[in-house]
Amino acid sequence: MVQMDVNEIRNFLPHRYPFLLVDRVLELEPGKSIRAIKNVSVNEPFFNGHFPARPIMPGVLVIEALAQATGLLGFRSMGETPRNDILYMLAAIDKARFKQQVEPGDQLVLEAEIIRKKGIMWVFDTRASVEGRLAASAQLMCAAKEGVV
Repeated sequence: MVQMDVNEIRNFLPHRYPFLLVDRVLELEPGKSIRAIKNVSVNEPFFNGHFPARPIMPGVLVIEALAQATGLLGFRSMGETPRNDILYMLAAIDKARFKQQVEPGDQLVLEAEIIRKKGIMWVFDTRASVEGRLAASAQLMCAAKEGVV
């Protein structure tokens, strides 16, 4: 089982503050699955406008956190780090469901399993939960585009 701290995560994901949404990898089994966390703080910039009276993490950012976790799983499964000439991106979101709001102080547990890989396309089954309760789930497809500088 692989574990990663934020310094190692930064070697695999190009995202930086305020858009790096994975704080730690708890478990990663290359070729199979990942379990990571996002610590949700009231200091996140999006809480200023979503919503000032009742801060809630936007659902699209929960999906983005899941997508970042799939990127880590994909890279570690391939045994390589990102290249500057390839852009790895989210290609599709299917079956997205939001079951519970994510609020400041929550620890969002991000889980993903590889469903299949074909060429540059990866499909993942993902779930985000807080204290064992499902917050969101989706099937995510990711791809790599070459020639990006």
